[in-house]
Amino acid sequence: MIFVRYEKWNQYLKFYPITALMVLINVVMFIVLAVNGAYSRDASGSILLQYGALSNVVGVPGIAEVDAPWRYLSSVFLHGGFEHLLFNCFAILVFLPPLERLLGHVRYAFLYLASGIIANLISMGAYNRAGEYFISVGASGAIYGGYGAFLYMALFQRQKMDKNSRQTVYILLFMGLLLSFATPNVNIWAHFGGAIAGFFLYGLLVRLPLGKKIGE
Repeated sequence: MIFVRYEKWNQYLKFYPITALMVLINVVMFIVLAVNGAYSRDASGSILLQYGALSNVVGVPGIAEVDAPWRYLSSVFLHGGFEHLLFNCFAILVFLPPLERLLGHVRYAFLYLASGIIANLISMGAYNRAGEYFISVGASGAIYGGYGAFLYMALFQRQKMDKNSRQTVYILLFMGLLLSFATPNVNIWAHFGGAIAGFFLYGLLVRLPLGKKIGE
């Protein structure tokens, strides 16, 4: 079962430094936002926008270029509250390490970041097409990119995954997408777009000689 973590903390940091770094950035940015009042009872989305949230809402006082290209990346490291941060960090720490082990640090980092960016691009297009306003933050697009990569593995590289792990992937995707529709204020397009991006990016990255897998 590849999703069960047996490593001690020092082993975890050695084997999965990119995973640990992504979680650290998420936590640091959460603290920065909290200190600046982003999660206070009377807070508005303007503080999230100041620190890099992605949106198609124009005319927010003091905020320019809400859809600037850098926001497609910066928003991946911001979260809307403690529960949002906790859920995403748990998913990153528990489910994504096998990808870093299999792909190597460089390819894994690229898949994680590129999935998050593509998920945000798809979100922007979908909400603009529907004529709906949104403010988006969170690592979910990148996380679902990992799930999409695992789906590719489960379907086309079955030798890399035991039966229980393949079943876990199917459950993660099914329950995740089901809850995306059932839970209010969730960026469904980021989840769906991240999964699609991760699926195809993984299929590409396993064919490219970038980075080096641990153990090679």
